[in-house]
This record gives sequence, structure tokens and C-alpha cells, in this order.
Amino acid sequence: MTARMMARHRSATMTHTKRTEMLRQSLEERRRLLSDEVHGRLRDVRAEASARTTGAQDPGDMADADLQDELRLSLIQMKAETLNKVTEALSRLEGGNYGQCHECRGPIAPGRLIALPFAVRCTPCEMRHEAEEVMGPSLRDTQAIAVGW
Repeated sequence: MTARMMARHRSATMTHTKRTEMLRQSLEERRRLLSDEVHGRLRDVRAEASARTTGAQDPGDMADADLQDELRLSLIQMKAETLNKVTEALSRLEGGNYGQCHECRGPIAPGRLIALPFAVRCTPCEMRHEAEEVMGPSLRDTQAIAVGW
């Protein structure tokens, strides 16, 4: 290997290492912010529910408050799921398979990873996955018939 080729390889390796470290820092920061938000919102919901039980309210107000709690808890659950996805992305990064599609094992486009750093599928596989979720078993049956299964 020539000195020029070795320098280019070293530069590419350093660029990859810098990119990986920046990605790790970004994911860890996102994880920290999500964790703080989830825990803070849970504390708020608990405190409000506790304060409500000490005072007398009419049934209509209680029903409205219960609905508000359900909405807040749903939002907290969505944030917690995102937090889990970020944690899983960090694990994939540590394991060396970050950016690899779970379905086809091909690379996930860099633009997709910038937009959604915890993506687990490339765009074509994600579109197919979403179509299967919407269509359910009927789409898989149609595909099986189309290929002669």
C-alpha cells in the first residue's frame, strides 16, 4: 500500500470514528432529554392526581380530569417508546451494526438516519412493513399467491 493510500485510509477511518462519536453523543443527549421529560411528566401527573383525590369534585370534573390523565399518560408512553428506540440505537452503535436494515441487512440511507437516528429499516423495507401493518394478513396472502406459494 502506498503512503498516499495509507493516508487516505487513515483519514477515512478518522472521519468514520468522528462521525460515530458525534452520533453517539447526539443519541446520548436525546436519551437524556427524553428520560428527563418522561420522568418529569410522570411526576406531574402523579402530583395532579394526588392533589385531586384530596379535594371533592363533581363527577363531570373527575371524568374530565381522568380523560386528561389518560391523554398525558399516552403522550408519556410515546416518549418512553422513543426513549427505548434511542437506547436500542445506542446498543446497535456499540455492537457495530448501526445503520443496517433489520429486514434486508442492507444499509439504511444516511439521510434517513439523520431524520430518524433510531431507524431499524431502510426506506423500501419500512414501506413494505407499514403496508403489511395496514393491510394485515390479506397483503401477505396476495403476495404469496402472486409468487405462486
